[in-house]
Amino acid sequence: MRRPWTAASLRGVADVVIPWGVGLFYVLIALGERDDGAPVGVFLLLLALAVVQGLALRWRRSHPLQVTGVSLVAGLAVLAISPETVLPVAGYFAVGTLASILPPRVSLLGLAGLTAVASINFFSTSAGDAYFAIVLGFGAWALGEAVRNRRVVIHEEARRAVADEQARIAREVHDVVAHSVSVIVVQAAAADDVFDEQPGQARAALRSIEQTGRDALRELRLVLGAMRPDAEAPEHAPAPGLDRLDELAEPLRAGGLDVVMRREGDGDVPAGVDLSAYRIVQEALTNTLRHARATRAEVVLRLGDETLEVDVRDNGRPAVATSQGGHGLVGMRERATMLGGTFEAGPLPEGGYRVHARLPLEAAQ
Repeated sequence: MRRPWTAASLRGVADVVIPWGVGLFYVLIALGERDDGAPVGVFLLLLALAVVQGLALRWRRSHPLQVTGVSLVAGLAVLAISPETVLPVAGYFAVGTLASILPPRVSLLGLAGLTAVASINFFSTSAGDAYFAIVLGFGAWALGEAVRNRRVVIHEEARRAVADEQARIAREVHDVVAHSVSVIVVQAAAADDVFDEQPGQARAALRSIEQTGRDALRELRLVLGAMRPDAEAPEHAPAPGLDRLDELAEPLRAGGLDVVMRREGDGDVPAGVDLSAYRIVQEALTNTLRHARATRAEVVLRLGDETLEVDVRDNGRPAVATSQGGHGLVGMRERATMLGGTFEAGPLPEGGYRVHARLPLEAAQ
C-alpha cells in the first residue's frame, strides 16, 4: 500500500523541484537569447545567473533574507539583459518563502523590492505585462503570509493545549495530595489520642493511613504517567469515579467524620463527568475535614436525563468555611465550567457549608 503524502515529504519534493525548475527556466531563457544572436558573453552571463538563482533557492528556508536579496538582484540583471523575460520567477519564490517565515514588517520590504524589480517592465515591455508581473508578486507574498498565519494559529493551539493539559494535571495532583494528606493528618492525630487507652483503634487508624498513602501513590502515578506517554506505566488501575465514593469516604469515617452517601436516579455517566464529579466530592470533603471542623457530611448525587447534580453539605462552622478561597474552590469551579456546568459554594443559613455543582451529560458525550 502506498503511503500518503505528508507535509514533510511535500516540502522535501519542493526543495528539489523549485531550485531545479527555476534554474532550468533561466537556462532556457539563456538558450533563447543565444538563438536570437546574443553574444557569447551575454549567454554565459545568463547561464551564471540561472545557476545563482537556482542554487540560492535551495537555502530559501534557512536564509530567507539573503536568498531574497540574491534573487532580486539576479532577477533585475536578467530583466535588464533579456526584457522579454518579464517575470522575476526566482523572486516570487523567495518573497513567498520570506513571508511564510518572517512577520510582515520584514517580508513587506522583500515585497517592495520585488515590486521595484517587476516595475522595470514598464520601460521594456507593455504596461499590461508589467502590472501582471507586479500582481503575481503580491500574490506570492499573500500566499506566504497565509502560510505563516496558519502556522501561528497551529502553534498557538498547540501551546494552549499544553497549558490546558498542565492545568488539568495540576488540578489532579492538588486533589489527590490535598485529600490524602488531610486524611493522613486527621487519622494520625486520632491515633495519637487513643494510642495508650485504645491501641486497637490506633492500629486501625495506622492501617488506614497506610492504605490512604498507597492509594495516593497509585493515583499520582496514573496522573503523572500522562506526562510520560512513552514510559511504561507501573500500574494500570482505572481512573477514579463515582463508584469509588464509598472507598473515598471510608478513611474519612475512620478519622471521625460521619459521611452519608445518597444516590438518586440510575443510568450511565460519561467518563469526563464521572471523574469531575468524583473530584468535586473529594475536594469538598477534604475542605470539610481541613477547615470546617464538622462532624457530619452528606453527599447527594442526583442523576437526571440531562444533568448530574452534586450536592455536598456539612455541619461545620460557616465562618471558617466562608474563608476558603484557595485552589480547592477554584479547581472545583473549573471542573464544572469546563463541562459547561455551574458551581456554587457558600455557608448555609442554618449553619454549615454547601457545595453544589450541576454537570450536563450531553457536553461530555
